[in-house]
Amino acid sequence: MLTAAELSRPQLRRLLRKARRALSASAQRQAGQQLYRQLSQHPLFRRARHIALYLPADGEIDPRPLMRAAQRRGKATYLPVLSAWPRTKMVFQRVRPNERLRPNRFRIAEPTAKPQRQRKVWALDLIMLPLVGFDPEGGRLGMGGGFYDRSLAYLQRRHNWHKPTLLGLAHECQKVDRLALASWDVVLHATVTDQAWYRGSKAAQGAALAEVSSQP
Repeated sequence: MLTAAELSRPQLRRLLRKARRALSASAQRQAGQQLYRQLSQHPLFRRARHIALYLPADGEIDPRPLMRAAQRRGKATYLPVLSAWPRTKMVFQRVRPNERLRPNRFRIAEPTAKPQRQRKVWALDLIMLPLVGFDPEGGRLGMGGGFYDRSLAYLQRRHNWHKPTLLGLAHECQKVDRLALASWDVVLHATVTDQAWYRGSKAAQGAALAEVSSQP
C-alpha cells in the first residue's frame, strides 16, 4: 500500500495514474471481469434501478461489463455528460445499448446532451465513480476537475442519506494508506477493486452503508 503523507496531491495523482496506465491490456480485461464478479450479484447492484457509471479512460478499471449486465436486467443506466455552460457542471444522462457516443472536451465518450433523458443526481440509486486514488476509509482522489464533488456537494449538508449510494471503482494498485481530504471532498460509502471491498468508515451513513457491510 502506498504511503501518501509525504506527497502532494499532484504528485500522488501522477504516481497513481502511471501505475494504472502501466497495466497491460490483458490485466485490464481481467480486472474488469473481477470487478464484475465482485459487484454483479451484490444487493446494492441487484436492487438498484437507476445506476450511473462511467466509460474508462486513462487506465481506469472498466465497468462496462456491469453496465451491460444492468441493461440486460432492465435497469436504467446513466453516463456523466459535461455541460457546454457552465463548463464546470456535469449531469447524468440515460444511455441505451449501442447508442452512438461522441468525445467530450477531455476526449471521453459521452451521449449527446438531451435534457429530457437526464436525471437529477438525488434520484439515482447507485453511482459508481472513477478515481485516481482511494483509502480504506472512503477517501477519494479524483482527476482534479471537481466534477463529481460539485455534483454531489449537496450531500455535505445532509448528515444521513439513503441514496444515491456512492461506490468508487479502482484497481488495487490505486490504494493508499490515508488521503488528506479537502472540505469539499465527498466521501464514498465504499470502494470496490478487482480484489476487495473497502468500506468507508464513518463517512457515509444510512441504510446503504448497512448493505455494504453485507458484502459477499
